[in-house]
Amino acid sequence: MNSSVERAAGGAVAQPAALTIRNHDRDLAGLTYVYPVLSRRAGGVSVGINLNPNNACNWHCAYCQVPGLVRGKAPEIDLARLEDELRGFLGDLIHGDWMARFVPDGLRVIRDIAFSGNGEPTSASVFPEAVALVARLRQEFGLSSAAVPLRLITNGSLMTQARVQDGVRLLGEAGGEVWFKVDAGTAEAIERINGVRLEPGAVARNLARCAQLCPTWVQTCMFRWDGEAPSAAELDAYLGLLESAGIGALQGVLLYGIARPSMQPEAVRLTPLTADELEAIAARMRKKGLTVRVSP
Repeated sequence: MNSSVERAAGGAVAQPAALTIRNHDRDLAGLTYVYPVLSRRAGGVSVGINLNPNNACNWHCAYCQVPGLVRGKAPEIDLARLEDELRGFLGDLIHGDWMARFVPDGLRVIRDIAFSGNGEPTSASVFPEAVALVARLRQEFGLSSAAVPLRLITNGSLMTQARVQDGVRLLGEAGGEVWFKVDAGTAEAIERINGVRLEPGAVARNLARCAQLCPTWVQTCMFRWDGEAPSAAELDAYLGLLESAGIGALQGVLLYGIARPSMQPEAVRLTPLTADELEAIAARMRKKGLTVRVSP
């Protein structure tokens, strides 16, 4: 990928655009695996690790903002390049003037380093090695796990694989956390929203397994589909899935709406819920004993 950044791989200097909350363009850093975004949920700069520069994912979420999304898995990852990019970019953020030049005042703080990008990060064959590498570099720069946690944003569908469990366990040992995608509680709704046929029981088992290995938040996007908000029955099924996984084992729910346009064909069918509607859904979740953070 080549676009704007302060210092791209190979040393070429380019000028990035200023970061904004609504622009999550992976090219803003001009690097292959590392990109910065302003995260509305994290409240500052999130340093993203994109293990899917080929835009390949095993899901097809209707609200996904990745252009040119294709079915597939992560390509072979050049760990040496990942290390070089992350070390160089963290150096720019911490010791250079990158924050002052390209991040709005009041948001010039590194909030996390997140495995998130243009597909499912756990599909990378070297996922656990990548987690270990990022944890080592965070320590090298003197960033504490409390101030700059490691996060994995995942659909959780590969949690049955031993290497994925190893990576999630390493993340937990590094003081990190998982944001585990659950948008619906029935097989039909999961297929409609996430583009994959999964039984709710399988999702619940993967969620429970993940929560055993690393502190885990459920990350949920809700919206109107063809003008219709999620029904009471759909919300009950969703909560039933979380109860099956074990609500007490979860950190809570990160409930959010559509803030940026989908790049998928289904975009024309999606419209945002209002902040009040999202808060009403959150209130139902809280009655089950869940901690809920809402981002309209």
